[in-house]
Amino acid sequence: MSEGMPGTAKPAGVTLNAGSAGGGAAGLVGGVAVVAATATIANSAAAAAANSSANPNGPNTMAASQAEPDMKGWLLKWTNYLKGYQKRWFVLSKGVLSYYRAEHGAGAYAGGKLSIRRRRKGPRPESKGTMMQCLRAPRSPTRLVPSVPDSNSNSNGLLKKHSKKMKKNQAEMAHTCRGTISLHGALIHTVDSCTFVISNGGTQTFHIKAANEVERQSWVTALELAKAKAIRAMESDEEEEDNTANTIPSEELNLVVRELTIKLENLKTCYDLITKHGAALQRALSELESGDDLANKTKIVSERATLFRISSNAMINACSDYLQTSQTQGHKWSKMLQHERDQKLHLEEMVEQLARQHSHLEQAANRHRPNVAASASDDEDNEFYDAQEEGGSVASQEESSFILNIPVSMHHNHRRNSIDATGSSSEGEEGNSETQQVLVVAENLHNMDVTDRISVHSSQALTPTIGNQSKVVVRKRRTRVADKPNYPLNLWSIIKNCIGKDLSKIPMPVNFNEPLSMLQRLTEDFEYSEILDKAAQTKDTCEQLAYVTAFTVSSYSTTSNRTGKPFNPLLGETYECDRTDDLGWRCINEQVSHHPPMAAQYCEGRGWRCWQEFTMTSKFRGKYIQIVPLGYAHVEFPATGNRYTWRKVTTTVHNIIVGKLWVDNHGEMEIFGERNAKGVKCHLKYLPYSYFTRDTQRRVKGVVMDNANQVKWVINGTWDSKIEIAPVTSTSGSTENPVYKTGNYKTAWTRNLPPPDSDKYYNFTLLACQLNEPEPGLAPTDSRLRPDQRLMEEGRWNESNQEKLRLEEGQRARRRQREAEAEKAAAEGRPYPPYEPIWFSKEKEEGTDNLVHVYKGSYWDAKAKQDWTKSPTIF
Repeated sequence: MSEGMPGTAKPAGVTLNAGSAGGGAAGLVGGVAVVAATATIANSAAAAAANSSANPNGPNTMAASQAEPDMKGWLLKWTNYLKGYQKRWFVLSKGVLSYYRAEHGAGAYAGGKLSIRRRRKGPRPESKGTMMQCLRAPRSPTRLVPSVPDSNSNSNGLLKKHSKKMKKNQAEMAHTCRGTISLHGALIHTVDSCTFVISNGGTQTFHIKAANEVERQSWVTALELAKAKAIRAMESDEEEEDNTANTIPSEELNLVVRELTIKLENLKTCYDLITKHGAALQRALSELESGDDLANKTKIVSERATLFRISSNAMINACSDYLQTSQTQGHKWSKMLQHERDQKLHLEEMVEQLARQHSHLEQAANRHRPNVAASASDDEDNEFYDAQEEGGSVASQEESSFILNIPVSMHHNHRRNSIDATGSSSEGEEGNSETQQVLVVAENLHNMDVTDRISVHSSQALTPTIGNQSKVVVRKRRTRVADKPNYPLNLWSIIKNCIGKDLSKIPMPVNFNEPLSMLQRLTEDFEYSEILDKAAQTKDTCEQLAYVTAFTVSSYSTTSNRTGKPFNPLLGETYECDRTDDLGWRCINEQVSHHPPMAAQYCEGRGWRCWQEFTMTSKFRGKYIQIVPLGYAHVEFPATGNRYTWRKVTTTVHNIIVGKLWVDNHGEMEIFGERNAKGVKCHLKYLPYSYFTRDTQRRVKGVVMDNANQVKWVINGTWDSKIEIAPVTSTSGSTENPVYKTGNYKTAWTRNLPPPDSDKYYNFTLLACQLNEPEPGLAPTDSRLRPDQRLMEEGRWNESNQEKLRLEEGQRARRRQREAEAEKAAAEGRPYPPYEPIWFSKEKEEGTDNLVHVYKGSYWDAKAKQDWTKSPTIF
C-alpha cells in the first residue's frame, strides 16, 4: 500500500519511538498494541476502501459500459399498407429492441452518445480535482454521478451544464421512441435474404428489412444472443426472488444482528480510543507551548499524533466494514420487505373486492328473491348458475331475439391487420372501432325444426359414425380413470409468490394439475367433430360457416367444470390421437417452442382438415387467472376449397384464493372465410358471466354475413350447453340499424353430459378418459409416456412431483447447452441454426409475411415403419 492510505501506518516505527520515550511513553506502547489489534478487525473493509480509492471511477465505468447498446443502426420497418417499409433507427439494448423515427430517433441517440463518449488517444492527463474524473468516467447519461465536487465555481457550473444536456438528450430519446419489443419470449424468423420478422406470439410483430444479407445475419445473430441473455437474466431474477422470499427470516435475522452487534462494539472501541488519544494529543500540544524541553515534547507529540492517526484509520476501516455489511444485508432485507408489502397489498385488494361482491350479492338476492326464506341464503355452498336448465331450448325463450353490435370494417386479410392494430407494426394508422347495431327477431318458434339435430342426447356420445359399421373393427377403450386422491395442500403458501407472473413459467406441484398434457387438451377440441362432418356435407357457404361457428363454441364445453391445470409440454413433446376407426379423424400435436410456449396441431377427418398454432399469454392476478390465446386455428374443406380462420377468446379462472373455482369464457370472435369462401365472415360474442345481467349466463350470440355484408344466418345459445342456428328470412329497418327476422331454429350442437360420477376423476368426459390410455407403437416423445403425468394418473403424486422436477431440470439443461453453442457460434462469426421441430416446419403463411408451423406430413408414415430415429430423448 502507498503511504497515506487508510490503515497504512507503520506499527514498528511507532513502537521504536515509544520505546525511546522513557517511562512516560510506556503506556503509549500498550495503547499502540490495542489500536493495532482493533485495526485488524476491518482489514477486508480496508482492502475494499483501498480498491475504491485506487479506482474511484471503476463502478460507474463498469455500469456505464453495460448500458451501451448491443447493436444499433438503420433498418427498414413495415409500417402499413399505405406507407410500406420506412427507414427507422433501431437500438438493441438489455434484451429490448427499440426503434425511432428517422428525423428524431437517430439524432437523439447519437447526441447522447457523443456527449458521453469523448475519448482521448494516448494517456489521460492527470486529474485536477474530481471534476475531470466526473466528466470522462461515465459512459451512460443515467450513471453520471459525481464523487465529491470541487469547490471551484467554474467546474460546478460546467458540471451542471453537462448534466442538463444529458437530461435533455434522455428526454428526447424517450419522447421519440416509437415502439419496443421484449426479446425474452419473442420468435425471430428469417423471411428471405434481407427480411426478418420478430414476434412475441401475436400481440406484437416487427417486419424488418436490412440492406443486404450480411447485415440481416448480423442483426439476427445479435437478436438471438440478446434473447438468450434476457431469458437467463429473467430466470436468475426469478430464482433470486424465490430464494429471497423463501428464506426463513428468524434464523438469518439472528446471524445478521449478531454480526452487526460485533461490528458495532468494534466501532465503540475505536471511538473510545480516538477520544482518549485525541485528548492526549491536545494535552501534548498544550505542553509544547510552554517552551521547556522542546525536543522531548516534540517527540511525545509525534508519538501521540501517530497513535491518533492509527486510531482514526482503524475507525475508518471499522466504519467501512459496518457500512458494507449493512448495505449488503439491507438490500436483501429491503427486497424481502417490499415483497411482503406487495403480497399484503394484493391480499388487501382481494379481501376488499370479496367484501364488495358479497355485499352486492346480498343486495341482488334481496331484490330478486324477496319471498325466499332466509335459511336458503345462509348456505355457503350456494352457487349462482344459469336460471335455464341444461338442454332447454334457447329458441323457445325471449333470448331468441337479441341486439348485436357488429364492427363496420371486417377485413378478410385480418391477420396482418390484427397484428398491426395490437402491436406497434402499424404507425399512425388508427383502427376503425365503428360498429353497426342489428336487431334479430325470431319467428315461428312453435314450429321449431328439430330434425337437423346431429348431437346424441345420451352418455353414449362417442359411438361409431362411419358408414357400414359391420366391416369396421372398433377398438375397445376404457371409460374412466382412477379416482383423484385427496391430498391436502396449503394453496396460499404456493401462489403468494406467483402473483403477476406468467402462468406457463410458474413451477406448480401436480396437486393443481389434471393427468393430461396441454397437447391432449387441444385434442379435446375435436370431441364434437361430427359438426365438421355435417359442415363438409353442406353446400351453402354461409350455412357451412354457421356449423363451423358451432364447432368453435363446442371446444369450450368442458371448461365449465374442468378447473385442473394441464401439464406444460416439454420442448419436442408430441401427442397423437388416431380415432379413424370410430370417430373418423386423427391428429398429431407437437410442442414446437419453449420461449414462448407454442404447440402446433394438425387433424384430418371426413371431408375436412384442421390445424392450429396455439400460444397464449397468461397472468395470475391473485383473485383470478386470465388466459389469452394468441395463435390462429384453421379448418379447410378440400371438396369446395373453403377455408375458415379464427382466434379463440379469453378464458378466466375465478376464485383462486377464496371460494369454489369456476371458469368463464368471454370476448368477441371473428371467423373469416378464405380462398373460395373469401368475403364470408361471422361475428360472435361471448357474453361475460355476470350476477346482475338479464341475459342467459354463458350466452353466445352472433351472425354470419356474406361477401356483401348481408346477414344470412344467426347463431344463438350457450357455450356450456347448446348452439342453435337459424336462417334469415327477411330484412327491415334502416341501413344503419337493420332488423333481421329468422326462420326456424335448428340445433347445430348439444353438449354430451359427463358421467354422473365424473367429479371423482377430474370431471373428465369419456373422450378425456381415453386420451391418456396407453397404446403400442407410440413415438418415444408421446405424452402418454411422460412419467410424471402417468404417476399422477395412478395416484402417486409425491413420486410425480419428483419426476416433474427432474424433467423440468433436464429441459433447462438442454436449453442452456443450446444457448452456449449459439454464443460460441456467434463468437466464431458463424450462424447457429435455431431449434427445428420434428414433424412441423416453418413456412410463410399465405397472404402474409408471418412464418407459421406447417405439418410436414411424415408422422403417420414414420409410425407405420416404427422409425423414430428423429425423435429426441426428453423423458
